[in-house]
Amino acid sequence: MLPAEKRYQEMNNRQKKTEVILVGAGVMSATVGTLLNKLEPHWHITLFEKLDKAGNESSNEWNNAGTGHAALCELNYTTVKQDGSMNISKAVEINEQFQVSRQLWSYLVDENQIRDPQAFIRPLPHISFVHGEDNVKFLKKRFEALSNHPLFEGMEYSEDLETLKEWIPLMMEGRTSKEPIAATKVASGTDVNFGELTRKMLANLENQNNVDIYYNHRVDDIKRIADNSWEVKVRNFEDDMLEYHTANFVFIGAGGGALPLLQRTGIPESKHVGGFPISGEFLICDNPEIVDQHHAKVYGKEPEGAPPMTVPHLDSRHIAGKNILLYGPFAGFTPKFLKAGSYMDLLGSVEPNNIFTMLAAGAKNMSLIKYLAQQLLMSKEQRMKELRNFVPNAKNKDWDTLVAGQRVQVLEDTETGGKGTLQFGTELISSKDNTMAALLGESPGASTSVSIALDVIKTCFPEYLEEWETKIKEMIPSYGESLAENPELFHKVHHSSSCTLGLVEKNKKMTLH
Repeated sequence: MLPAEKRYQEMNNRQKKTEVILVGAGVMSATVGTLLNKLEPHWHITLFEKLDKAGNESSNEWNNAGTGHAALCELNYTTVKQDGSMNISKAVEINEQFQVSRQLWSYLVDENQIRDPQAFIRPLPHISFVHGEDNVKFLKKRFEALSNHPLFEGMEYSEDLETLKEWIPLMMEGRTSKEPIAATKVASGTDVNFGELTRKMLANLENQNNVDIYYNHRVDDIKRIADNSWEVKVRNFEDDMLEYHTANFVFIGAGGGALPLLQRTGIPESKHVGGFPISGEFLICDNPEIVDQHHAKVYGKEPEGAPPMTVPHLDSRHIAGKNILLYGPFAGFTPKFLKAGSYMDLLGSVEPNNIFTMLAAGAKNMSLIKYLAQQLLMSKEQRMKELRNFVPNAKNKDWDTLVAGQRVQVLEDTETGGKGTLQFGTELISSKDNTMAALLGESPGASTSVSIALDVIKTCFPEYLEEWETKIKEMIPSYGESLAENPELFHKVHHSSSCTLGLVEKNKKMTLH
């Protein structure tokens, strides 16, 4: 047999049929896979990841701030309406979605599917901090709007210096400015290690029947074949072989790598969509004398004209058994769509159908481009100057630079925004026949991963929803209900998940503060 014929036969032998293919071993694929495995345990699920382990890109604990996004402290989720009132709808939506995530995680812990929840979620106060008369007025108005809402009970507000010294001693030490300052605090916030959560969920999935997870396997192409299923071309780096797998349903949860793969599917929904990569950088401190003085996630107000994802924050983190502080983010740039991606990613994503979309986005967002250029030119001393708005006594020797994960901002043509609209947040794109779905975008994706996964299920498997409803409610008791409109249910599921996840003592009276 000739070498070429032998190789073709080997490739042919590696053609495999499966019900579901998941691309990427991040928190999204882990969540979609977990739900589908629970709902249809006889379905065969295959997951491909080009790296050698789970949760090593966008979900990795070093590549995101670990905020359990519940809008407790993130000021960009509340905006002032034209009439001067506060719009809290986005904050309520994000909070509800995080509660949904907590419920699934709690279910998995209760079922002994994942263990030691303290390894991936810890209690940590969430604080909003502002300075300047206008920002203080904004924060007070935000507090008044949110604190009366059931989902934000327990929120405290203070302009008192002594109180602030108790809440954020590191940030108050050496503060000499006379401008007004204020803060809100929610004691029931969390710090989430999404990398560890992802690894636990995928380790559990790997132990289930009918689930195969392959690392060091890169998906190179996805195309429709004659029987209307999907053929996925995979490069197996371990054996240096090409493999062809077919599936009835494909979910692309590959972080920044999702856009190029979505484009290769050729579905109409992938047209007129582009992406612009932005990398994040943080200042990091591991000096125990400094780290031990700060125990909170503190979010400020984004600078004038800056995009929402640039909100400055000072985070307590617990990673690899060690407490650290992160401050940022500062924007960086590389044409890669993933940290382990290619310098040709951006150029390769430009196609005839999206080139005008991307050009229009550039023309519309000159202020963002200018902001990015300014960020790229910042020296460490300039970054330290920004840090000193939060930590007045910060010294250069105590802080180093950490390059975090890659994020790809979605650019698309929309009815409301027109051509080249820059989309913040995450977006689910699916084929008309519901056999293909991809998640694009960035924060708060990981925190709201369960709600996104439920959207995948509702969108792509509508014919199964009635049959699956009982099981979904077993995993997520609030499924189909509005927690915002049902405070009693909210208190119940919040307290239950807090106990199961080790965020409060199980015999402690139910409270949010």
